[in-house]
Amino acid sequence: MYLTEPPSSVAALDLRTGRRLWSWSPVLPNNVVTIGFPSVNRGVALLDDMVYVATLNAHLVALDAKSGAVRWDVEVADNAHGYAFTLAPLALDGKIVVGVSGGETGIRGFIDAYDAKTGDRVWRFYTIPGAGDPGNDTWGGDSWKTGAGATWLTGTFDPALNLLYWGIGNPGPDWNGDMRPGDNLYTCSVVALDPDTGTLKWHFQFTPHDTHDWDANQIPILVDADWNGQPRKLIVTANRNAFYYVLDRETGEFLHAEAYARQTWAKGHEKDGRPIVLPNTEPTEEGTLVYPSLQGATNWFSPSYSPQTNLFYVAVREMGAYYFKTDVDYEPGQPFMGGGEQALSGDDAYGAIRGLDVLTGEKKWEFRLHTPPWAGVMSTAGGLVFGGTNEGNIFALDAETGGLLWEFPAGGTVRTNPMSYALDGKQYIVTAAGNGVFVFGLP
Repeated sequence: MYLTEPPSSVAALDLRTGRRLWSWSPVLPNNVVTIGFPSVNRGVALLDDMVYVATLNAHLVALDAKSGAVRWDVEVADNAHGYAFTLAPLALDGKIVVGVSGGETGIRGFIDAYDAKTGDRVWRFYTIPGAGDPGNDTWGGDSWKTGAGATWLTGTFDPALNLLYWGIGNPGPDWNGDMRPGDNLYTCSVVALDPDTGTLKWHFQFTPHDTHDWDANQIPILVDADWNGQPRKLIVTANRNAFYYVLDRETGEFLHAEAYARQTWAKGHEKDGRPIVLPNTEPTEEGTLVYPSLQGATNWFSPSYSPQTNLFYVAVREMGAYYFKTDVDYEPGQPFMGGGEQALSGDDAYGAIRGLDVLTGEKKWEFRLHTPPWAGVMSTAGGLVFGGTNEGNIFALDAETGGLLWEFPAGGTVRTNPMSYALDGKQYIVTAAGNGVFVFGLP
C-alpha cells in the first residue's frame, strides 16, 4: 500500500502487517508558497514499477515502487508565482496527468501530461484561453492573464471513449468579479480532453462568472444508464454550488440539474444548463449572505455511485456565508482574492451523507452528521457505504436506506476518502484518521 503524508512525503506499507517498507520525502524550500490551501497531498499514481507523486513546490516525481529511489524529477511550474501540487496524479496509457493548485494567487491554470518513463512533457491544456483562442472573449481586457482556473483535483478517464474529464477551479480574483467581466471560461467547468493530445473536445460551465469561489473540481462520476428510454453515457457530479448535474459525456449536452443542498443564489437553469441567477447574491463591501458557503455544498472529498441501488452518495456541507468584495492588485506569488467570506457556524451549519437518485438528483435518504464533513464516501457491492466524521468516527451505512450499521471511534479527525482492497481472498476497508491508518476486515 502506498500513501502520502503532508506535505509531500510517500510511504510504502506491507498490506498484511502495516509495516513501513520505505519512505521518501522531498527537500522543500522554507518559503514554499501555499496561499488559499493547506499543505496537503491527496495521493499517488501507480504505473508498472513506479510510483508518481506531485509535490507542494510544483514538481512531479517518479519513484521506484520497490525501493522509493527517485527515477526522475521534473519542475512543472514556478512555485514562487503560486503554482503548487496537492492532487494525486492520474496514470493512463503511458502518461501521467497532473493539475495545479494556486487559484488564489492569480495563476493561469493548466492540465499537463508527462511521459511516464522519461518525465518529458507530452502536452499542456491551459484552462484560461490565451489571446486569439476560443473562449478568450469571455474575459475583459487582460484579466485572463491572472484568471486562475486551478485544476487541483484528479480527473476521470473513460478508456472506451478515450476522453479525459477534469474539473476546473474558480476565476481570479475570487470575489471581485468587476475585475474580470464575462463568463470567464473555462473556470468552474468540466472539460473533456483528448488524452493523447490535450485537445479540448467539449466543455460545460456550471457557474459562469463565479464570485463565490465555487470550484468545479469535484470528481466526475461516469454512469451508463437509460435516459428517456435510450441508453446514454452520462457524467454526473455534485457541484460545489449545491446543484447536482447530469450531462452526456460524449457531447457535453446538459440533461438535468437539481439542488441537493440549500442554495439561495439561483432559481433554476435554462435549457442549455446556464443558471438563472437571483438578484442581490453578489459579494458586496458590506457582505451578502448566500448559501452555500465558499467551502461549498460539497468539496474535494469523493462521492460514490452504486449500480445496485442506482444511488449517488455524497458528503454534504450545509452552510451559508457572508461574502465580501474588496479591490486587489496582482503581485506574483501573493494573495489575489478581492474579498473574503465569513461562514455561519453553530446551529446554522451541519453535515450529512445523502443518497441521491443518480438520474434526477432527488434525495432518497440522509444520514445526519454533527458538523460539516471533510471526508469522502465509498460504496461497495456488499450494500454498504463507508465514511468518516470530524469527530473521529469511521462508519458503515446501509446503501439502500442510509441506516447506521457499524461505527468505530478512531480517535482522530477523518479527512480522507475510504478505499478497499482484496488480499488472499479477503476484502479489506482502509481509511486514515488523525495520524493513523486503520484497516478493517471481517473475521
